Amino acid sequence: MLINQFEKQQIKKGRDITSARIMSRIIKITIIVVLVLLYGEHFGMSLSGLLTFGGIGGLAVGMAGKDILSNFFSGIMLYFDRPFSIGDWIRSPDRNIEGTVAEIGWRITKITTFDNRPLYVPNSLFSSISVENPGRMTNRRITTTIGLRYEDAAKVGVIVEAVREMLKNHPAIDQRQTLLVYFNQFADSSLNIMVYCFTKTTVWAEWLAAQQDVYLKIIDIVQSHGADFAFPSQTLYMDNITPPDQGR
Repeated sequence: MLINQFEKQQIKKGRDITSARIMSRIIKITIIVVLVLLYGEHFGMSLSGLLTFGGIGGLAVGMAGKDILSNFFSGIMLYFDRPFSIGDWIRSPDRNIEGTVAEIGWRITKITTFDNRPLYVPNSLFSSISVENPGRMTNRRITTTIGLRYEDAAKVGVIVEAVREMLKNHPAIDQRQTLLVYFNQFADSSLNIMVYCFTKTTVWAEWLAAQQDVYLKIIDIVQSHGADFAFPSQTLYMDNITPPDQGR
């Protein structure tokens, strides 16, 4: 009870949940070891016997429970390397693993997927796969392509400048990050303008709102210049051939 209370106090003081939990677990293990060493003999357990049993037992466990030990030590390394913490959104490009870290145990890590399913991953797996931690990103990216009609070719330059100025003055766009707006492609049915920038927020809902506002402003800019967006189309050219009846 006291150790659990200590863990809650550490979290209230601002320490992250992962650190608070490992500290409480280390304290629990330390207390158990100390109690066994101090009072084991009172219950008929000699220190030499415990050490002998520990050596034999360790060998047996090592042979029979290699995976358990691997997960255990991998769990310890997760605590010290800290590739992710409780509450982080992580994913692996190597495996079908993506979600929010709910618990980091000694043997397994519990991840809550985005459809609220619990996913239990053996800790040893994290030593052999790549793990992305989008939860620690400092910005979120907005990238899109604006496709204008070929008949609006004369307006492409001014539209590019107008979109760039809009982004430079947008309160949700981080001006310290890369901001690119350029005409970059003659596509089959459109003149393409690349838009690339970063939002200040990393919160998904806030990023969606910022992206929506940027897109709506781009629509206004394009339409205010008398241009419009292209759609896939084909132009059919026909030769001026005299019908057979008119040649008689």
